[in-house]
Amino acid sequence: MALVMGGLIGLDRGLRRRPAGPRTYTIVCIGAALTMILSQYEYIMLTTDWAPAAEAVGLKTDVSRFGAQVINGIGFLGAGTIIATNQQKIKGLTTASGLWASACLGLVIGASFYECAFLAFLLILLTMWLLRPLEESIIERSRNINLYVEFHKIGDLTEILKVVREENIHIFDMDIHHGKDQIVQKPNAVLYLRMEHRTPHHEVVARLSDLDEVYTVKEI
Repeated sequence: MALVMGGLIGLDRGLRRRPAGPRTYTIVCIGAALTMILSQYEYIMLTTDWAPAAEAVGLKTDVSRFGAQVINGIGFLGAGTIIATNQQKIKGLTTASGLWASACLGLVIGASFYECAFLAFLLILLTMWLLRPLEESIIERSRNINLYVEFHKIGDLTEILKVVREENIHIFDMDIHHGKDQIVQKPNAVLYLRMEHRTPHHEVVARLSDLDEVYTVKEI
């Protein structure tokens, strides 16, 4: 249920060209479900099979809270894998979510809840490997598309926007940069577009690439 519902929420975000897509949402949802199952498992085991050992050492603490410290701490490590490129594209969200879910998986393995660990392991691998081509295929047909465009001079943007409108593509936002900084020398813009019809994104990119005014164009 976590895989399906998390994936559907992420699919909506992916179709709207938001940074976090189906795989990121799915992995986080699986990890969250995993921690809740672990808490319930530890409580049951402490009142049954682990009860004699807990009584022998005088354990009074709620051990399910130990995992919370790991889950909070791993967030800082995951944040280090997320970067924003000079093309205003966010990268590393799926890596960060996978790292966090792996920490949740480690907690379950440490509690000897192997049945749940094995199932979660398969679901996370399924999300990371098999959902990627499906995600790319669905998003390729999305009506929303974000493009990073570099051109020769700032006046070229007028011709680029003219061609975009001729293709029945609506422009609902854009970020314009004049370039000539340490990273990007040429003027550029990030265009946030919505197409009238579900045209494959590579056709839109190819159409703009053919313009003499355009130096490079990429989907982000």
